[in-house]
Amino acid sequence: MGSASARPLLIFPFNGNGLEALDCLGDTWTFAGFVDDTPEKQGRTAHGHPVYARDAFARMPEASVLAVPGSPTSYPYRRKLIEELGVAPERFARVVHPRASVSPLATLGRNALLLAGVVVTSDAVIGDHVCILANTVIHHDVVVGDWSLVGSNVTLAGGSAIGANCYVGSGTNVKNGVRIADGALVGLGSVVVRDVPAGARVAGNPARPI
Repeated sequence: MGSASARPLLIFPFNGNGLEALDCLGDTWTFAGFVDDTPEKQGRTAHGHPVYARDAFARMPEASVLAVPGSPTSYPYRRKLIEELGVAPERFARVVHPRASVSPLATLGRNALLLAGVVVTSDAVIGDHVCILANTVIHHDVVVGDWSLVGSNVTLAGGSAIGANCYVGSGTNVKNGVRIADGALVGLGSVVVRDVPAGARVAGNPARPI
């Protein structure tokens, strides 16, 4: 995993997103270990990967950091969890699977994770601390705000916008020009054809409050 010029990378926490990130490292990164606050997880995984306590950030100052906490239940706290790590902004990595496609005209923030099959097209803007899961397509002029999670097989049509600290469930389609405001959750397999207010929880076809 990685080449002679690859940079060491710590992944926080030892969760599903972190495990999926291992497949994305390519020749750019060398996996240095997971970091997790749960004592029961620390040590070695079933596959032999090391799991360290948080002091690993200080013990390995040369390592970049990918922080990918979050789920449909914990996503509102992603910002707090990541900021509490105390990691300098310049240490955060951008990890893009070798089989993802990112337009040179797109913008990709710090601490971004893009899994296999993700497509980001021209003039799209992906904010800081964003996870985009496998086979999602982000069309032209889309904005995905900081701290947000976008599931797999999602389509964000041109000019749509996802606010900060949102969760967009897998299999969702968002109509062009639609805005999903800060802190909103969109359930699995939804079709979003109108704007979603801040903090709302919607699902269905078409998406409605839940």
